[in-house]
Amino acid sequence: MTQYASGRMLAEMDDGVGLITFNQPEKRNAMSVDMWGGLGEILDAFAADPAVRVIVLTGAGSKAFVSGADISQFDKTRSDSNAQVEYDKLTSAGRAKLAGFPKPVIARVRGYCLGGGLGIAMQADLRIAAVDSEFGIPAARLGIAYSYEMVSKLVSLVGPSHARMMLYTGARITAAEAERIGLVNRVVADEDLSDVVVDIARSIADNAPLSIRAAKLAVDDTVRADRDRNRAAVEAAVAACFDSVDYREGRTAFMEKRTPRFVGR
Repeated sequence: MTQYASGRMLAEMDDGVGLITFNQPEKRNAMSVDMWGGLGEILDAFAADPAVRVIVLTGAGSKAFVSGADISQFDKTRSDSNAQVEYDKLTSAGRAKLAGFPKPVIARVRGYCLGGGLGIAMQADLRIAAVDSEFGIPAARLGIAYSYEMVSKLVSLVGPSHARMMLYTGARITAAEAERIGLVNRVVADEDLSDVVVDIARSIADNAPLSIRAAKLAVDDTVRADRDRNRAAVEAAVAACFDSVDYREGRTAFMEKRTPRFVGR
């Protein structure tokens, strides 16, 4: 296990799965500025490592995934609109690296997933939650507002009606309600959470990396505004699959009735 941000961010890799842990349980894993920097460093390392085929985001302990931004830093880093601009500059690199991460990302959610923590979870490709998890965006109760990017992501997942309810009321919702409105993919018993996420992550890691990359590019492109879409990149990724060693391996393994061994090229 490798430590970043003075140990408040942890990274490890096992059999194709990279695990990133938000490690500030005494503050319910609230995100500090340096944790955003640590997250960016981990993502860079995992993106460059071909052995990492999927990553899992999780919070230390059992109380929270990420409970939001570290409010204890607000007087210093987010005291007014000018300070907020500086805060965005300090955290934007980590946010951009998460939003643009080229490999599948799974959020393993247990406990509180609130505010900026929900923003992190929404950037994941899949969200699997323990039954006792709680979700919410309390911005209206703090007198702040969230960025267009975060609100747009929320609307793309749950639709404008449910997004308005969450944003206007600031109320928390249960894991069951989050699943009902499409905010999470699956809700499982607390004791089953780790096993279920590992099973999903391993099934993704065992598939052809180029195929997964093409699928991720295509899905992401469909939810972007027309002006931001990159159809050429999607088509190039699809073509790369058909020209790959893995495509030949997939066909051969099918004919030989065996499990394919994909290498990502």
